[in-house]
Amino acid sequence: MDAAYHLIYEYSYGAVTIDAICERAAVKKGSFYYFFESKSDLAVAAIDAWWQGREKVLAKIFGSDLPPLERIRQYLDFVTEMQLKNYEQTGQMLGCPLFTLGAEICLQDERIHARIMEFVAAGLAIFSRAIAEAQAAGDLPPGDPHAAARTMLGVYEGILTLARIERRPDAVRHLSRDALLAIGALRPVEAVLDLAQFEGESYAAHE
Repeated sequence: MDAAYHLIYEYSYGAVTIDAICERAAVKKGSFYYFFESKSDLAVAAIDAWWQGREKVLAKIFGSDLPPLERIRQYLDFVTEMQLKNYEQTGQMLGCPLFTLGAEICLQDERIHARIMEFVAAGLAIFSRAIAEAQAAGDLPPGDPHAAARTMLGVYEGILTLARIERRPDAVRHLSRDALLAIGALRPVEAVLDLAQFEGESYAAHE
């Protein structure tokens, strides 16, 4: 599953063969078919495993006692940090595995598409609750929290996708700030987001 996840994430679902997966995992092809009937089965298992890890991160951040807007900011910061870590390890801007795979496969494999939609819906529900709390606290303007969650998701996923297309790690530099602005953060951005962590030497190495 780890080999399949990384190959699909770094290249594409269509470009990755079972032979390539087996070679990367250092197993024989017969071993693959012992556990999985098809590449589709393995892809579902791989994204399930990825989501289990991401759920733990979401639960830790959004289950904390931090103010709701700070929880959102921390998660956006985490996304940025992971993108740069992946860049350091692979030399590529990889974007979001769910959206990269989903955009490619949505009209080809309904089972993978349905699973990705489940994960997207679960993430949106978490964001919506935090946004609703921030609205009640007066830190965000009133409105439909689900619509705001979709806007925030669209902004930061768009930034990640553009960074992947352009192969530019610096394109995610202000992801947190831009996503927060998109949902109408009321207090000054500098009070919500510590821009210092996105400045200086930490980013100079990626530009």
